[in-house]
Amino acid sequence: MVELDFSKSADGLIPAIAQDWQTGDVLMLAYINKEAWEKTLETGVATYWTRSRQKLWVKGESSGHIQKIKEIFVDCDLDTVVFKVDQVGGAACHEGYRSCFFRKIEKDSLQVVGERVFDPDEVYKK
Repeated sequence: MVELDFSKSADGLIPAIAQDWQTGDVLMLAYINKEAWEKTLETGVATYWTRSRQKLWVKGESSGHIQKIKEIFVDCDLDTVVFKVDQVGGAACHEGYRSCFFRKIEKDSLQVVGERVFDPDEVYKK
């Protein structure tokens, strides 16, 4: 197994960028620890560490919009990864957008440039 360098941060987390494996669109940024890394390699499904809930998080465990790993790239310092994924259901963002990067700065405001793929109230039954 490839050993990543989780020692560079006090919390043992490194950035993981999820990118659509076909289009190259950046879908999201999350963090992984050693356990999430091993689970991702074992299952072939993107698994992250959620900082807010302090636990492992399989992307899509609530919505069904999992990320199937197609390729993994590692940076030169072994402390950042890019997961090239097949985004099941077409949306990575918990707000229902394809990408978490659905807003663009224009002058001094945020403009929504993405279209919602699903209604989060329906999917998460809030």
